[in-house]
Amino acid sequence: MSEQHTKLPEGSIEKTTTTLNLGPTHPATHGVMQNILELDGERIVSADQTIGYIHRAFEKLAERRPLAQITTLTDRLNYCSAPLNNMGWHMTCEKLLGVQTPKRVDYLRVIMMELARIADHLICNSIMGVDAGAYTGFLYVMQFRELIYEIYEEVCGARLTTNMGRIGGFERNFTDKAFQKLEKFLEEYPRALKEFEDMFQRNRIFMDRTMGVGGISAERALNYGFTGPNLRAAGVDYDVRVQNPYASYQDFDFIIPVGSTGDCYDRWLVREQEMWQSLSILRQAYQKIQSFKGAEAEVYHADTPAYYLPEKKDVYTKMEALIYHFKIIMGETEIPAGEVYHSIEAGNGELGFYLISDGGRSPYRLHFRRPCFIYYQAYEELVKGSMLSDAIMTMSSLNLIAGEMDA
Repeated sequence: MSEQHTKLPEGSIEKTTTTLNLGPTHPATHGVMQNILELDGERIVSADQTIGYIHRAFEKLAERRPLAQITTLTDRLNYCSAPLNNMGWHMTCEKLLGVQTPKRVDYLRVIMMELARIADHLICNSIMGVDAGAYTGFLYVMQFRELIYEIYEEVCGARLTTNMGRIGGFERNFTDKAFQKLEKFLEEYPRALKEFEDMFQRNRIFMDRTMGVGGISAERALNYGFTGPNLRAAGVDYDVRVQNPYASYQDFDFIIPVGSTGDCYDRWLVREQEMWQSLSILRQAYQKIQSFKGAEAEVYHADTPAYYLPEKKDVYTKMEALIYHFKIIMGETEIPAGEVYHSIEAGNGELGFYLISDGGRSPYRLHFRRPCFIYYQAYEELVKGSMLSDAIMTMSSLNLIAGEMDA
């Protein structure tokens, strides 16, 4: 921290501003985000944010890997909702390869993506409570995130960085235990979500800390390239699931919650309402899954042997399966030349994958459209003129995930 003295004409009062290095520190700035704030007392005069403390060159790493091995890189973007990243990447590959997934695969994906959306919003909204001084809500809802992680674990064996699914579908069919855990979550979480809402929604302290703080107009949000809850909080009802449906989202009935002021409170409300919509989509998807009978109920991947690993028992007994297994594992399967862009509605906005292939065995160029990177550009505008305490709340409400910000 340092002070600057502005020299004014003789007889004038000298004005002093203070420079504060806000971060990188955890939890206030999520470990890797640095903001140089110029303060007039506790009022923010200007902010200079820095990105670059967690650079891991994901895009360049991806250009040296076969398609299947890039899934683990997507895990480490927004790690609060890794299955959404995984599914988005697999659908991008399927778009390039011309793979059509069965309906049951789509519905299973919807289940995992909506669970991941709830986990993401749950973390964001409860952390906003922590930053406002209310720790209880965070501790309470974490046990329900644990229920979601138990479903992940049953489906793929992992919890945080899930590496879930494969090009064409899933590695294995969902077990009865996975569906039982889903039923338990759908039964128990709505009551907890209502209690969490009651704790914050009309809480005078929380409202004072969030209403009118970090607001942005719809026009400015669009100019910056906002998407997801941060854009919808400003009053724009853009949702990739509706505008460009994928994974059979057109088969589901749900509404798009929108706000009006684009401030921290509206962002919290939009995410809260989206969790209710996700619960509705989960129930619909589960009903659709139950309608499949016989052989249809055993379908969990598309017929794409050149890119989908065969079952191990077939590898041991069938020459064709052994060849496919070897080529996929060793990265010797060439992909068609082409240029595709595919995006999904991730937990914090439009997550897109721009893939260029020259016909080799790995992408010629791959770019991740990370929504957090875009939000952070607007941070100075959102906090300028507000109080120092508002800087943390605004950052929290944007749901800035460090792993996604600097890929």
